[in-house]
Amino acid sequence: MLFVLIGCAGPSFDVTTESVGEPSVVAANRLSFLSLCLYVPNSWGAAASDFYVYYPEKTSRLKIFLLTLTGVWVSFSLVYMIGIGLGTGIATNAAWSDANAVSTGALIVAGYGPLKGFGLFCAVVIALGVIANSIPGTYSAALGCQVLGRYGKAVPRWVWSFTLILVELTLALAGREHLMVIMQNFLALMGYWMEFMVFIVLIEHLWFRRNLGFDWTRWEDKKHLPIGIAALVSFLLGWVGAILGMYQVWYTGPLAALSGPADVGLWVGTGFTVISYPPLRWAELKFVGR
Repeated sequence: MLFVLIGCAGPSFDVTTESVGEPSVVAANRLSFLSLCLYVPNSWGAAASDFYVYYPEKTSRLKIFLLTLTGVWVSFSLVYMIGIGLGTGIATNAAWSDANAVSTGALIVAGYGPLKGFGLFCAVVIALGVIANSIPGTYSAALGCQVLGRYGKAVPRWVWSFTLILVELTLALAGREHLMVIMQNFLALMGYWMEFMVFIVLIEHLWFRRNLGFDWTRWEDKKHLPIGIAALVSFLLGWVGAILGMYQVWYTGPLAALSGPADVGLWVGTGFTVISYPPLRWAELKFVGR
């Protein structure tokens, strides 16, 4: 259906108009957009282990890495490019501009407009695909509820999934007029924490666990697991950097204002995390022992 959309709406994509404005402002806007594009695919880093556990134990790490990188890169790049194309057409296509004023979904329907009835069918399939895309996230969220503690683990996963679906449905129905705008603004704020978590895990895996390895038989033994002080402090320091550098609807940090303004919260916050975690983790191992 996406390729049908490309063929149908492609003629209205504007690929010739150059960016306008001061070079520094254009660069700042591009950096902000790049940061936003990094948040979404990287958010799967928190849920990857929920699915990789089904791989055979002897599966090549390189194979898993390449499969993941290729799948995420191709799928998100395709959708990003289509979104950019639709965005460029808004300035020159009045029908698209009017549809975009209604919602993003209306813009997609307008993109299928020349196909008339079949275009509406394609738009419905796209909408159903968006709903289906929430299934992996709901599955991982249910597992996340279980690992919060022994009380969460006592509740079957299907109960958590059912409960989360009810919450999602309630929010969708109650906030159908305004929820999209709120989510667009709020999800950009949630993107920062993912980068901090990814780099904490990478440093722990590649540096501190490189020679020690993992004892999978004790994966939920609290006496064996890290106490988490180093990770928590480094995570919070990352948020300090994110707040200083964020450029969002609700707040512009001082470093962001100096940068264009541009959203440099991702880069500054990640830098704070990468710099702070190694010494903090070393101190934790030395004084706590795990």
